Amino acid sequence: MDGELKKKVEQLQEMIDGSDNIVFFGGAGVSTESGIPDFRSQDGLYNQQYDYPPETILSHSFFMANPAEFYRFYKQKILLVGSDKDPQPNAAHLKLAELEKAGKLKAVITQNIDDLHHRAGSKTIYELHGTVTRNFCMDCDSEFDTDYIKQSEGIPVCDKCGGIVKPDVVLYEEGLDMYTMEQSIKAISNADMLIIGGTSLVVYPAAGLIDYYRGNKLVLINKGTTGREAGADLVINGPIGAVLGEIKVN
Repeated sequence: MDGELKKKVEQLQEMIDGSDNIVFFGGAGVSTESGIPDFRSQDGLYNQQYDYPPETILSHSFFMANPAEFYRFYKQKILLVGSDKDPQPNAAHLKLAELEKAGKLKAVITQNIDDLHHRAGSKTIYELHGTVTRNFCMDCDSEFDTDYIKQSEGIPVCDKCGGIVKPDVVLYEEGLDMYTMEQSIKAISNADMLIIGGTSLVVYPAAGLIDYYRGNKLVLINKGTTGREAGADLVINGPIGAVLGEIKVN
């Protein structure tokens, strides 16, 4: 770790030490260090070749019109938990869980659907885009776990009524869950420190959550630049796992 980055991590440590109502808001970059590709980086899903663009496949209209092709892509590229590529929580996930256990972090708000925050031990998590671990029948609302989806051939169907099973994830063209948004806004509004990590802050409405923060400890941690750095109190350009891994929980 170079001198400038080390100095910024020391500033982050001081801010965390002086806070007891921290909220973390994270995006795809939080999980890339666990081997999960993001969408917009050089190696992300948008830069790989498929019969259809990923944003088309992961849309509500495509799911309804072509569920077989949706699930072929979903099982290969999205549903990685429990696969041979089984991703594990990294230093960022683990440190956030540790901060929550110590009573300093009050909530994790995530755009990710990979369930790694849960697996790391975090308890209060607002999943803006849902999670791969929940699935439901579109006809009778019966719930199914991840194994049910992975073990199904082709399109997963309900074992009770035969309806198509859909992952509880927010697809393109679908709205965010309003309760989750309301709870996220409440947590950010009450926070004395807001750490935003692993997101370029370009996906709305989630990116607009930053506007609800009223404090003076706004920290941005991201490998690349974001569009909101001008208003931040501390900007750290680096991998979030490596940065948070340096933090000591007092």
